[in-house]
Amino acid sequence: MFETRVLSGSSRVDIHRELWDMGCQERGVEIMGPKATHRLVYAKNLDPRAANIVKQEFLATGGEAAVPWKALDLSENSSEIIMMGTLPQFDRVIMKLEEQPFKLTVLAREIQSALKNFETQAPLPWGAPKRTQIMGIINVTPDSFYDGGEAFETKSAVEIGMEFERHGADILDVGGESTRPGSERVTAEEEIKRVIPVIEELSSKADIPISIDTHKPEVARAAVEAGASVINDVYGLRSQGMPETVAELDVPVIIMHMQGTPETMQKDPHYEDVVREVYAFLLERVEIALEAGVKQKNIVIDPGIGFGKNTEHNLELIDRIDEFRSMGYPVLLGASRKSMFKHILNKEVENRLYGSLAVAAIAVDRGVSVLRVHDVEETADVVRTLGAFKKYENS
Repeated sequence: MFETRVLSGSSRVDIHRELWDMGCQERGVEIMGPKATHRLVYAKNLDPRAANIVKQEFLATGGEAAVPWKALDLSENSSEIIMMGTLPQFDRVIMKLEEQPFKLTVLAREIQSALKNFETQAPLPWGAPKRTQIMGIINVTPDSFYDGGEAFETKSAVEIGMEFERHGADILDVGGESTRPGSERVTAEEEIKRVIPVIEELSSKADIPISIDTHKPEVARAAVEAGASVINDVYGLRSQGMPETVAELDVPVIIMHMQGTPETMQKDPHYEDVVREVYAFLLERVEIALEAGVKQKNIVIDPGIGFGKNTEHNLELIDRIDEFRSMGYPVLLGASRKSMFKHILNKEVENRLYGSLAVAAIAVDRGVSVLRVHDVEETADVVRTLGAFKKYENS
């Protein structure tokens, strides 16, 4: 018996560990590790002639590239492509593309950048340790979907924030306007009245950063003046003047995807391809932020679980959340106790803790940088446990 088995590890760390454990020498691990690491890379908007060149270059290295039939017969003006190969095969193709026409030098740089970004977890702009961070949710509102009213008074909101810090939160997210499906908007004046006393007191007591959950420029400005150091914008900087305000304040910003508005977002949300469309939206909003003067190092992205998505959309985004690392920015995920768990578990909001923790574990494994949660202590246990596995893998 040869005791033949398929190895479970597919990351570079996993592969290197297997080679080391088998007794390969250091130079051998350096050479063979990349050869065992296989990647699929998607791109679109290629000239069909360019797509055919890329396919031939991958075939020449022993890799592969899939292009639509209409690109092969040049009957359309634009083509998508999925490139498949080991890291050395990608390296060889990238070198070849640098010499080719049809903007393939640009594609070569984008492939190289996406692969590099995917392999590494982008640093958070507020000085994060090398693990997934936990953002504790403080809703200073009477109508949030889970804890509506619990933190509506300043004293109780501050107490919750300090308890979150003791239980392992790395950052506190204070919001004064509910964004649950169907919720009504409040004025900037009312929002400021709710959040500023909480932020002022927390900033004087807590040793961790405070984020303001708002899409309004005037609220963001007042919150930063009161002590907040991060802006969390669920509207993705779509409110008039918000990109310029964030740039002027020069603080980190979380840019989230939402289809529609909280009033309309859950009225039959539809996508042709949810991952591609959310990715494209975030890429566009990031470009708008950069053009407005927001610093690249200050950007975090969030696919917006539950914001204009049904359960299937949410599950696909979570399952493929690591693809968003290709953009080169830290990724935040907020799935805590959301309605997707009602459909999965048939449980109301107060009984969705374990489903939320399961998603947290998946997110940590996929390289998510921040988890936005209601249950800080329990999520911290998940993060620490997964961290122990990562230390074991790297030992």
